[in-house]
Amino acid sequence: MRAYTGARFYTVEGPAIDGGVMLVEDGKIVKIGRDLKVPEGVERIDLDGMVVLPGLVDAHSHAGIWGDGEGSASSDGNEGPGPITADVSALDAANPEQTSFASCREGGITTVQIPPGSGNPIGGLCFACKTSGTVIDEMVLKFPTGLKGALGENPKRSHGVGRKQAPYTRMGIAALIRKYFREAEQYMRKREGESGPDMDLGLENVCRVLRDEIPFRIHAHRHDDIVTAIRLCEELGVRYSIEHCTDGHLIADFLGKRQVWAHVGPGLSSRGKVEVFSRSEANPAVLVEAGVKVSLVTDHPFLDSRYFMAYAGVAHKHGLSFEDTLRAITLTPAESIGVADRVGSLSPGKDADFIVLSGEPFSYRSPILATYIAGEEVYTRTPYGSEA
Repeated sequence: MRAYTGARFYTVEGPAIDGGVMLVEDGKIVKIGRDLKVPEGVERIDLDGMVVLPGLVDAHSHAGIWGDGEGSASSDGNEGPGPITADVSALDAANPEQTSFASCREGGITTVQIPPGSGNPIGGLCFACKTSGTVIDEMVLKFPTGLKGALGENPKRSHGVGRKQAPYTRMGIAALIRKYFREAEQYMRKREGESGPDMDLGLENVCRVLRDEIPFRIHAHRHDDIVTAIRLCEELGVRYSIEHCTDGHLIADFLGKRQVWAHVGPGLSSRGKVEVFSRSEANPAVLVEAGVKVSLVTDHPFLDSRYFMAYAGVAHKHGLSFEDTLRAITLTPAESIGVADRVGSLSPGKDADFIVLSGEPFSYRSPILATYIAGEEVYTRTPYGSEA
């Protein structure tokens, strides 16, 4: 057992604990509070004057599958050339030795959801994992956590422009999704019979969405694409999240009435394509005010995971309250991807995933000093210039 003492602990699910004590054993939080007695013989780690947060949770990252630092040989995010690739899984492509996972740990991110890319209207299965380890199967927290879908510019560019095949238009993208889900409904009914069709892995994965085992996670930046995503999911009767939701602030009331789950980001980025022209750093605050369940995301490598906390700081600067900002990078994403029983807050029984800061979060003056996963230190800050 170890005792971490003296810090300000932000538990997320309760008030901050000043000068608190957190007891950790076998990778789990045993107790946390202000006046806890530390048993004799227990190793004490003095964190006086420091701040402890739960390990950050990034609900949309391509860590391990995007060739980060390795180039095209490891760019495995999109399967082509077919527009419907529901049978593939990001788990089969993730490389835990890729530098992207080290960036996660440096940025305080201890849990990520990794979806396939957004080149296909239906792109494959997502999964959640911890960000430290050498065997991806041993890092997995939950599989699957969703089925990836995509609307708008990316599928059009990948297929209509790049391969001169459907879908060429937004109409075509929506039609392909609708058609494949309807095929899955028929397939599911037939499979329940005594002499059903042979197994089809792609249709099986869509059936997981139809049976409400996992949500449909739909890439949509522009406001009309977001509305189309919701129209499709309400028509099909499936659970969903909006990935990116860049124009959400333009239709916030519409989204708030539905209490949409939105994975908002990447932040700190340029207007690199026309459908993010209306991006605003106030987007998270506007959405939360309207009743949307917002998680901030990096979309790594499109925002380097090392700067996740900086993105949160900018969202806080632009109107997102301190409490909502903290939840948007911890507990809300953990709930969205179905792992809040393990991570997302500092609570007894949860994994001892936490980060130590030199001061209050969301300030450039408060670097992450250390990152812990299951009670083990997986990153320690080395001040620049001290390597020599």
